[in-house]
Amino acid sequence: MSGYEISTDPARLDLNLIHKFLAEESYWSPGIPLHIVEKSLAQSLCFGVYHQTHQVGLARIVTDKATFALLADIFILKPHRGKGLSKWLMQTVMAHEDLKNLRRLLLLTSDAHGLYRQFGFTEIGNAWRFMEVLRLDNYKTGSA
Repeated sequence: MSGYEISTDPARLDLNLIHKFLAEESYWSPGIPLHIVEKSLAQSLCFGVYHQTHQVGLARIVTDKATFALLADIFILKPHRGKGLSKWLMQTVMAHEDLKNLRRLLLLTSDAHGLYRQFGFTEIGNAWRFMEVLRLDNYKTGSA
């Protein structure tokens, strides 16, 4: 993509931009504290999308790099949407050496099923096998 690049260099991540998007614009982590975002990035494999020197997107992957990965915090900033960046980001993630042969990859989405189906994601089979602890008000109560 002309003028854009994807990098896994953690030193390039723009913590403030990522926090602002996650806390103020995402539906999945409203109000998330800065220190939680910082810790999550440090413990994950992150793919930053950059236009010239500015970060415009992210895919954060929680993984053991052997059997499992959870794709999280995937976004492209609004001014850069509609240019194929999400698809390119997913192609890059799925081809990454530490991820391409994993047994299971998971993600949660409310609105991008069509994008992820292009990369082999389907609704969870045997969903009854999956369990969760979900704390929707975690960032509101100050317990984070």
